[in-house]
Amino acid sequence: MDRSILEKAAKKGIISNEQVELLLDFESCDENAESGNAEEQLRFVRSFGDIFITLGIIFVSIAIAQFEINSFYNVAPILLLVVTTEWLVRVRRLALPGIALLIATLYFSTRLFDPGSSDIGLLNLFVATTVACLFYWRYKMPFTLLPIAMGIIAISSSLIGVEITQAREFLIIYGLLVFATAMWFDARDVERKTRLSDTAFWLHLLAAPLIVHGVMISLLSVSSSLPYREILIIIFFVAFFLLALYVDRRALLVSSVSYAIYAIIQLARSNQINIENMTLLIFVGFGIFIVVFGVYWYKIRALIFSKISHAGMSMYVPPFNRK
Repeated sequence: MDRSILEKAAKKGIISNEQVELLLDFESCDENAESGNAEEQLRFVRSFGDIFITLGIIFVSIAIAQFEINSFYNVAPILLLVVTTEWLVRVRRLALPGIALLIATLYFSTRLFDPGSSDIGLLNLFVATTVACLFYWRYKMPFTLLPIAMGIIAISSSLIGVEITQAREFLIIYGLLVFATAMWFDARDVERKTRLSDTAFWLHLLAAPLIVHGVMISLLSVSSSLPYREILIIIFFVAFFLLALYVDRRALLVSSVSYAIYAIIQLARSNQINIENMTLLIFVGFGIFIVVFGVYWYKIRALIFSKISHAGMSMYVPPFNRK
């Protein structure tokens, strides 16, 4: 199915722009089903042309940012970016350039008011989050949910006077709320064939560091009196890995691997294991672990969870017999 032909049909009014993308997504899913390929499909890059266009957007945005544009005059680059978004996202349906355009628009949105006080900083957060919401309403870009969630978290923390990087309880609560929202999207598309799945991917990418960092602050804090902290970190990592495996989201593991490596290194040192280049060996071990589980992810998932495939919660996650 040729994209250029579908776009020409859309310009003549035979089909809509939304139907162009739906037809292309249907073709991609159909090919994956026929080939038995159930791997997670990241649909925000279609060709090197997308990357090339994105680089151009980044260069232009960085160059404009170097000019000394005072507060409200940042409306000018914002309007330029919005017009470009209408062309590249609304008409051409390019996802990766759309992500770059959104980030650039949010950046200039935070410069509309001089951050001379906390109130102005909070106002900029409101403006940026509102812009992200408008982007989602207009373009339905899955990535947009990530800055929206980040904006809501930042605004909430500012209103209640919490230092987000140190408030471990709030980090965990925020992470669990984002994770629950991501699972709500995932549960509506267990076959991972629509943009609901793409939206959930970006939310999982945010939920993981919030949860993991909140737990790790608790376990690694100087005042913590918990015994065997390194062992607890490894147990947490194993549990988090099983959760990621169960819901079929490798994005959840990105943040926890680094902490697990730290725990194993500290555990090895505390036990005075005298092995030369221990740190390098641990990194090699984790590298092998990641490669093996990357290749045999679905086989391991089926092996561990196939016996509970008929359990109540399993209906909200992808089937365990995916290959």
